[in-house]
Amino acid sequence: MAKISINVAKGKIDAPELHETIIGIDLGTTNSLVAYIDECNHQPICLAKNGKHTLIPSIIHFEENGNILVGDEAKAKIVESPERTVFSVKRLMGKSFGDVKDFKNFFSYEVIDDNTESLVKIKIGNQFYSPIELSSLILKELKATAEAALNKSVTKCVITVPAYFNDTQRQATKDAGKLAGLDVLRIVNEPTAASLAYGIGLKKEEEKKIAVYDLGGGTFDISILHIQSGIFEVLSTNGDTFLGGDDLDKAIVDYWLENVDGLKAAYSNSFNTQQAVRMYAEQSKKSLACTNSTHHQLENFSLNLTIEKLEELINPFVEKTLQCCAKALTDAGLKQSDIEAVIMVGGSTRSPFVKQKVSEFFNQPVNDSLNPDEVVALGAAIQADVLAGNQKDILLLDITPLSLGIETMGGLMDVIIPRNSKIPTRAGRTYTTSKDGQSQIKISVFQGERDLVKDNRKLSEFVLSGIPGMPAGFPKVEIQFTINADGILMVKAKELRSGVEQSIEVKPQYGLTDEQVEKMLIESIENAKDDMAVRGLQEAKTEAEQMILVTEKFLQKNESLLAAEEISTTKNLLIELKNSLQQPERNLIHKRMDELNQFTRPFAERVMDIAIADAMKGKKILE
Repeated sequence: MAKISINVAKGKIDAPELHETIIGIDLGTTNSLVAYIDECNHQPICLAKNGKHTLIPSIIHFEENGNILVGDEAKAKIVESPERTVFSVKRLMGKSFGDVKDFKNFFSYEVIDDNTESLVKIKIGNQFYSPIELSSLILKELKATAEAALNKSVTKCVITVPAYFNDTQRQATKDAGKLAGLDVLRIVNEPTAASLAYGIGLKKEEEKKIAVYDLGGGTFDISILHIQSGIFEVLSTNGDTFLGGDDLDKAIVDYWLENVDGLKAAYSNSFNTQQAVRMYAEQSKKSLACTNSTHHQLENFSLNLTIEKLEELINPFVEKTLQCCAKALTDAGLKQSDIEAVIMVGGSTRSPFVKQKVSEFFNQPVNDSLNPDEVVALGAAIQADVLAGNQKDILLLDITPLSLGIETMGGLMDVIIPRNSKIPTRAGRTYTTSKDGQSQIKISVFQGERDLVKDNRKLSEFVLSGIPGMPAGFPKVEIQFTINADGILMVKAKELRSGVEQSIEVKPQYGLTDEQVEKMLIESIENAKDDMAVRGLQEAKTEAEQMILVTEKFLQKNESLLAAEEISTTKNLLIELKNSLQQPERNLIHKRMDELNQFTRPFAERVMDIAIADAMKGKKILE
């Protein structure tokens, strides 16, 4: 089948190339990189923006005039305009507000609390963004960097993610790639990519058990891998999604706040001072990798730090990582002596103190000969080269050519098994009902890459009936997709509270020619921006309709506990929200939801407190 290259910038299909370039991307919390395999020496190389820096800060700044800055230009704005500058967006991928509420104060920008389990939103001015949209802006910058360096259009890529990323986070990463105009051929675990960069697993006869210690800007994870005959098996992972270089910086900031007279007051009163102190902390940490002390002057404040004090401050965090290492070994059923190589990944592993502690834990020298910032991107480039068919020794198992999923409210496609998943495979997700007393759910199975099911291919449909009458949102319906070694898809739906279940076998699963698959992929990328806009609008409408239903029920049930003004204003806000549903503006709907939520939260909490107090009256705690 001929390879087809899509020039998204020009909106047309380019002529096929003899040697297609597939890039490898490390979409990081703090910095992101893009790499490729050089055709002359067949070595992976990280590409530099404007020939200067390979590291592109994962930071986005939204100017008042609507202009968007990404990378170093955005980082320069983080002190003067922190509320319009987004960083560490990877921490928000695939998360609800409930997942990140304890860390809300970490962000200088507004993360919306909508009291739901829907994916988190970020508010910049009057605009609302999802982590997918924000990540796509970083990916666009990486794509542009690659195209400028290589002087040709690039449309296919491999993107790395932490090994612990769940299905939602992996799908969110793929969606971000699609929105950036990239066909994401494979989502690769970061430890697997790091192993490839060190040449581990490239030899067919090689067998090893290795540990990949990855301490990045925002996350830490330790992965234990078994590599045999070119097959990478993750035996165990452990880590902390909120432990990384950012936390080491915060420890330094906290030390200065406690020990520099007057700094705490200035810090509390100014976002600009907060970001300046944070940046000086990061610079001090980096400098102390090769010097014994640092000094920065911020207005009248002297910010000093020694290597001894830094090691004292970061030791608790390093110890936490080693506890994770111990748990990962236990989960894998291995001892330190079973590990044959320890690979260091992430800029925070540059610290001599970190390397020393990890080396002592595993009783062996660590592998740190490659640039720890670049190692994952280099490995992604090697994986991309494998997918391009240029390396024959690494085994690529059979994969699903197109994504498989079901129809959800609003005619949206919810992917359960992403395209390019290795088979055999199994994946599932839990859903619920949208109406009170709903006794059945229609499950429609689709195949394709578009956001609306009407643009995808319908494979099958069945009804899960006999669900006991329950309030909306109470039933838990698990839908599981299983693809066997022959490519046959089995779909099973089960209501977990009652045990009611139904299943169907879908065969033949695909029945599409290579040309039809290629056509569907091209259409998904050409229409990605419009598809995401439609999906975003439909999701906002669905969320708003649920909020309206819940709020109206709340008013009806608790009218006696509310003031007349509270009821009147809430009803007016409900009318405004209902009116916004008639407009094709997602941001307007989000704005109206936010207004309703902000107004009702105080008295909703008051009513909840009354209900709890009433429930506790006359109750005794059993001894």
